[in-house]
Amino acid sequence: MATSPLSQRIRDLERELGQRLFERDTHSVALTPAGAALLPIARDVLDQFSSIPWRLREATRVQRSTALIGIPPGLNPELRARVATLADRVQGLFDLQRWPGSTQALVAGVREGRLALALARLPFTDPALDLINVMSERMGAAVPADRFAGRDAVALADLADLAYIPPPKDIRPPYFEVLDQALTEHGIRNRITLTDTGYAGISEVISNGSAFCISILEPDSPMRGYSIENVTVLPFTDFHPSLDTALVWRRDRADGDLKELVTAACDIFDKPVYRRSDTRKTPSGKSR
Repeated sequence: MATSPLSQRIRDLERELGQRLFERDTHSVALTPAGAALLPIARDVLDQFSSIPWRLREATRVQRSTALIGIPPGLNPELRARVATLADRVQGLFDLQRWPGSTQALVAGVREGRLALALARLPFTDPALDLINVMSERMGAAVPADRFAGRDAVALADLADLAYIPPPKDIRPPYFEVLDQALTEHGIRNRITLTDTGYAGISEVISNGSAFCISILEPDSPMRGYSIENVTVLPFTDFHPSLDTALVWRRDRADGDLKELVTAACDIFDKPVYRRSDTRKTPSGKSR
């Protein structure tokens, strides 16, 4: 603004407020006490004026709902990345947050409506729920490394004199009940049941040399993070366990309040990830 109209605007403001705002001479301009008092007020008014566009957008945009997606222990990084993609896809409608839990707790949470979706370990059945398979991860034997030094695989007979350690009951996927029965049928009958510990505690016992467990074979699985010194995970030559993960939701909500979320999730998780051979086999080794 040129000097002349600026001076006129200042005089008009001073006349309107009834206060002198500036001390002027031919060499300088300084604020009067009234001018110094007005300055922070004026800045606040300008800040509020500048914020009108975004405040109007916030006031008129569709409000987001918080939606929880259940996450099981040791979720594969690829599935975790898809959850992040889903959160970005639906961020205009939902604030998608992760919620940890065992398969049993996650399935119950979806059925009861506390969770919008869940990634849960198969098998489970519930007539109120729909699901799609999203990942199958090959499993191997976590064994004492010194005992199997130089080996790149094991047979069930190699483990006959070792005790099997199942995961603790409160975090055990349902599939491990199937595995337990299959191992018994193959002659693995000794068991060590641990309480008040998790996968890290299982690794400690295995490293002592007298036990084994079943674990995810892929090295990028978070489950492999529990391995410690003198523990290695080897594939089986005559046993073919795999851990399957499904995306699950409640059927009635897919056509209701969660329609957009379920549609986006099914699109993102549409192509399942198979971390094993194309021939699908049961824990007993029979093709299906």
